[in-house]
Amino acid sequence: MTKKAIAVLLAILALVSARLAEAQQPTKVPQIGYLSSQSASADSSFLDAFRQGLRDLGHIEGKNIVIDYRFAEGKFDRFPDLAAELVRLKVDVIVTTGSAPTRAAQQATRTVPIVMTVVAEPIEAGFVVSLAKPGGNITGLTQIARQLSGKRLELLKEAFPRISRVAVLVDANTVTQVLQETQLAAEALGIKLQSIKIGGSDPDLDRAFSTATSQRADALNIPPSPILERHRKRLVGLAAKSHLPAMYFHSEFVKDGGLMSYGVSYTDLFRRAATYVDKILKGTRPADLPVEQPTKFELVINLKTAKQIGVTIPQSVLYQADKVIK
Repeated sequence: MTKKAIAVLLAILALVSARLAEAQQPTKVPQIGYLSSQSASADSSFLDAFRQGLRDLGHIEGKNIVIDYRFAEGKFDRFPDLAAELVRLKVDVIVTTGSAPTRAAQQATRTVPIVMTVVAEPIEAGFVVSLAKPGGNITGLTQIARQLSGKRLELLKEAFPRISRVAVLVDANTVTQVLQETQLAAEALGIKLQSIKIGGSDPDLDRAFSTATSQRADALNIPPSPILERHRKRLVGLAAKSHLPAMYFHSEFVKDGGLMSYGVSYTDLFRRAATYVDKILKGTRPADLPVEQPTKFELVINLKTAKQIGVTIPQSVLYQADKVIK
């Protein structure tokens, strides 16, 4: 065998060995961190939508992606530790649900990409420089809570024209601008707002409803709040018991027995969050992904609850509904 042939043979053997070694290297499975203020059960429908969005893009949990879940279960003081845990796990991206977990993730890392969901005012909160150009490691989707607050009150007045006093449950995490917009809408509609402050992670909702009824509230308006979200079923139960017509900020309240809701489709937001995760896993920087404002809004009405509390929803309002639960 000539020296040239030997050299060619050695080169082929080296190439084959390199390919075999490369094939034996385990493929890194992308890791997604999920940080929520709620519990797994409270987030179940949103998680289903998120995982479905990932599956539609070819990312299947347990097969080619891993999702590390962290739930604060209403205890906001747990966020720093939970966010730090996800960073230590070296996840490829962190998905957050609301302003508080987004803040914790932002403080835990300036390098790991963060996809926020259901955040009301991301610019004012300091999460992004602008919606078009986020400018850092955070991007995602907003729920434009401020702009929808007036519409909720208008629909409540349209459904119950005689109402003149509306109670609003307020917690420390309610965005100030949301309350301001609600107040402006109330003044235009000739409605007197009654702001009722609730406590921390375990609010005294019985006291809040007692205050509302003692002050002769005609109806109830529930603004976006992670605390009220956590006590969703308790809240709709007390509203029914008090026979108070209530307007909520998303449809899960109505599915749980609330009277009516108007707002962003949360399941749509979580499904859309999967597209951000997909792009980031494929190499796009969060700074180059514009923050998305929702385009899908829904009015949902529960006629079973209306019958239970003894009220009638006008046909003009029912015609506007995207979904009516009978």
